[in-house]
Amino acid sequence: MLCLMPARPTVVRIFLAMCTTAAVVSSVHATEPRPGEIAPVSIRNAVHMAWRQHPDQRMAEAQLAAARARLEAAGSPIHNPELVVEREDEGPDTTATIGLALALDLGGKRRARQAAAAAVLSQAEAEARQRRSGFVREWLAGWIDLRAADLRQQLGERRLGLVERAATLAERQFAAEDISGLDRDLALLARDEVQARQSGWIAERAEAEARFRTAGGESGQLPSLSLPEGTPPAPGEIDAATLQRLPEWRIAEAKAHAAEREIAVAQRNRTPDPVLGLRGGRVRYDNGLSDNVIGMSLSVPLFVRNGYRAEVVAARADAAAASAEAERSRTALIADSRRAVAGYAATRQAWERWRASRGTDVERRTGLLERLWREGELSTSDYLLQLDQTLDTAMAGIDLESRLWRNYIDYLAAAGQLERWVGLEDLP
Repeated sequence: MLCLMPARPTVVRIFLAMCTTAAVVSSVHATEPRPGEIAPVSIRNAVHMAWRQHPDQRMAEAQLAAARARLEAAGSPIHNPELVVEREDEGPDTTATIGLALALDLGGKRRARQAAAAAVLSQAEAEARQRRSGFVREWLAGWIDLRAADLRQQLGERRLGLVERAATLAERQFAAEDISGLDRDLALLARDEVQARQSGWIAERAEAEARFRTAGGESGQLPSLSLPEGTPPAPGEIDAATLQRLPEWRIAEAKAHAAEREIAVAQRNRTPDPVLGLRGGRVRYDNGLSDNVIGMSLSVPLFVRNGYRAEVVAARADAAAASAEAERSRTALIADSRRAVAGYAATRQAWERWRASRGTDVERRTGLLERLWREGELSTSDYLLQLDQTLDTAMAGIDLESRLWRNYIDYLAAAGQLERWVGLEDLP
């Protein structure tokens, strides 16, 4: 931004302050999120509360605590000292000693196990992140489905009211001999059909409510939650760096890394740990005299019958399998990201065309159709047919909006932005 400053010092200072304020305001507006880039406060608060109360949160914390404890255990010394007390009676002589024995980790087993446990902790952290992201995705999907089912039920109730009113008017018109018996029966059949369809919408809403409750939601939250206004932002390309930050990618990499570390553990286990012992005591002779005794011992296990080679072979095979699984996971993530981008882009384009279409104005069309039917410009069959088409179009709009936001949630998850969208990214 270009600011031209006047010459007078006081005016200069005031003008500089105005320029600075304008720049700050301009910067704030430039970074202000567009509709859909951040979830509404009501949704963020609901997701936060649901996550804090859900068993998955406690499970994730418990798994992380276990992984941290295993890392601490792996960093502790492998062997504890042993107290050795001996007494020997050799004829008239008696020897009593006490000492300590300790196995020595000369092969680096402790370091190898600590490195393997650190890799497992990284995997546990990625799995905890994936569990939280999966919870958010399931909660939002359940809420969007319940919202759509609720709107369909409401629209169904409206359709039922219109058709019931049409059936009542048709009976009156038939009694006044204004329409034929066929038109009256058609209106009654339409009412019965809509009643049957309405029972299906009610059942569908009950199923959607059950799924939402399973995901940690409460149906009572529905009136207080709303989707962001407007159309969500256009999708962008998901690059390799973004994919590498996804929990699924990190889990696959951590599993492969942990499997590689297990090879080192298996190899170190083939190194025997010698046991060093020190002891001291006294020996008493039969003549009443005694003497001090000091001794040292060293024992080395001989891996003759079992050289522990099979464990190394198994660890290498597990590492090869984990590496292949990581490659498969990366391929699947790349394919899923492309699907998410393409699906969201297509649905977003369809939704924009829908909103721009004049034919989707249900309020205008239903009112116009009823007026034309009452004035006799539409027959009963034409009225019922066009009314049915109009309300089916409204149902399609509900489904399209639901699919739009479901695809947007999938896109955010594929781009690693879903937790940021609901404000859970910075939470532990």
